[in-house]
Amino acid sequence: MNIKTCAVLIPLLAALPLGGCLSQNYTHGHVITNDMLSQVTIGSSREQVELVLGTPDTQSNLNGDAYYYISQKTRTTAFLKPTIVDQRVLAVYFDEDGYVRDMGNYGLEDGKVVDFINRKTRTGGADYGFLTQILRGAASPSIGL
Repeated sequence: MNIKTCAVLIPLLAALPLGGCLSQNYTHGHVITNDMLSQVTIGSSREQVELVLGTPDTQSNLNGDAYYYISQKTRTTAFLKPTIVDQRVLAVYFDEDGYVRDMGNYGLEDGKVVDFINRKTRTGGADYGFLTQILRGAASPSIGL
């Protein structure tokens, strides 16, 4: 090998073991295993569900009671924005007597990612700046009073 090839290969080979340190996976929320899921069947009581799966992240009583267990796996690479690798929502639906009537296991492909951090609500119409709004208001005909 020539010197130029060695000068390129040696730093690359030296940095290779560090590549795994730059990327990390994180799990947030409830981690529900297949074993836990197999213990909750149709007809299980609300108490059995809480005993096996724990306290739900949220619950609803619209069209009957439901428990929701939410988890998300993200991958962080160095200084880049984390990416969502997997997202799961386990929904446990109860009948009027408090027994499991149905279950749904929803993944990332079943929903859409919502940016909760942005704190901006999109409204209808065009986005105009302050000065444009003033000029457009001055150019429109006035309504007689």
